[in-house]
Amino acid sequence: MTLWMTGDEAADRLLDENPFALLVGMMLDQQYPMEHAFRGGWKVLSRFGSLDPAAIAAADPQEFTALCSTPPAIHRFPGSMARRLQELAALVVERYDGDVTRLWTEPTTGAELFARVQELPGFGRQKAQIFVALLAKQLGVRPAGWEAVAGDYALDGYRSVADVVDGDSLRKVREFKQAKKAAAKRA
Repeated sequence: MTLWMTGDEAADRLLDENPFALLVGMMLDQQYPMEHAFRGGWKVLSRFGSLDPAAIAAADPQEFTALCSTPPAIHRFPGSMARRLQELAALVVERYDGDVTRLWTEPTTGAELFARVQELPGFGRQKAQIFVALLAKQLGVRPAGWEAVAGDYALDGYRSVADVVDGDSLRKVREFKQAKKAAAKRA
């Protein structure tokens, strides 16, 4: 399956080929358009020359922040996201020996997967639920009970990035989110 998150062929191919790029995109997916967030790994690779978590974790923080801030920046808050990206890389090195796939291939239950994802820098409850749903729906990672921890994001429909497979599904996810925000305002 080919992931379609960015609308850019090279960036989407990187998401398919490099699991850390996918995790980086999910981390950056807040207060920033999804397509741009998921291009973050491609931007880092293009400028830094590597997406190896050990190399990113060991990079000089000021230099790494500068490359993440170069237009087009990796996020609308490039400084804080560069720091968070280095923290994420360090955690992947420390806990998973640099192999980010161990984050989701080792858990035998959805609860264990969810707990691991919530430990990641920048991954609160909702983002962890969405990432578990993304792993299940798009990569086939479905430990027992994943639906329960993913909540409504496990359902069929167009609720989050987990459901985006093309431009049309992206539009439907945006419509769903706008309707949800409008309902929350009315409440």
